[in-house]
Amino acid sequence: MIKLEALRTFVAVAEAGNIKDAAERLCRTASAVSMTLKQLEHEVGGKLFQTDRKNSLTPLGTFMLETGRLQIQNYDRTIDGIRAYARNRVGRLTLASVPSVAANLVPSLLPGFVLDRPGVEIELLDTDSRNVLRSVESGQADLGIAGLPLSHPTVAFEPLFRDRFKVICNADCDLAVAGELVRWADLEGQSLILNGASETIDLPGYRVLSERASMHVRNVTSLLALAKTGFGTTLLPALAAVDLPEGVVALDLADENVWRVVGLLSRSESVLSPVAFAFRAFILDEVPDLVRTLGLELVNP
Repeated sequence: MIKLEALRTFVAVAEAGNIKDAAERLCRTASAVSMTLKQLEHEVGGKLFQTDRKNSLTPLGTFMLETGRLQIQNYDRTIDGIRAYARNRVGRLTLASVPSVAANLVPSLLPGFVLDRPGVEIELLDTDSRNVLRSVESGQADLGIAGLPLSHPTVAFEPLFRDRFKVICNADCDLAVAGELVRWADLEGQSLILNGASETIDLPGYRVLSERASMHVRNVTSLLALAKTGFGTTLLPALAAVDLPEGVVALDLADENVWRVVGLLSRSESVLSPVAFAFRAFILDEVPDLVRTLGLELVNP
């Protein structure tokens, strides 16, 4: 079998035109280089050089030089790629995120991560908490950012921050006109629209209202559009209520225990790729300062 190092030796000699210069380039002795060439000619079954001076190639040597250079280049590129992957400089990262984080946090995080990683390809899946969880569980996503899931032993959850739920309604509805903190009793006369975030609220006052609700919408844009028309009222976390469309308002709840905890999701039994591992570390390091600027509260692991 022809070894790669033998090919490197031959190419070096062919390019240098003599053994002495090639040996210096390879940091080997001239005798070792000469022995390698003899073994290589034996393995390929023919002469590679016209004379012992090694300054002129045979037709076989010319063909082997062209082929050998190509093989060496391919090998070196492959090894460089493996090393770059191990150092999280190339690869693919699929991140699943709830819309509020995808719109308000991720755009501030990604530029800093990809700045010195031009070879990294990133796919962002914008979906609700339930589907973020499913994407991570199934392996479709390397990491997820979503609300605290119920008991899922196959998924690890690292808390990042928490934000209060707000009542989202038309600016002309009775709740908005009253200008007061909204109590659960105030929502009894409203047409409540459930969503992926609000289904995690496990409080008696809200549970009674949700059991009566007949509509469930997972898309935030659709939720806000329905609220704007006055069709109904919904509850969304504060981060999802940033930059509301004209005619829609976010009202505070009187109940101060209505929080959403958002964290990083990953598969418990799987080893993250180097890129995913680096992004996890980056998120855990960068999110605290970003969260503070948005007026959200950090959650200690």
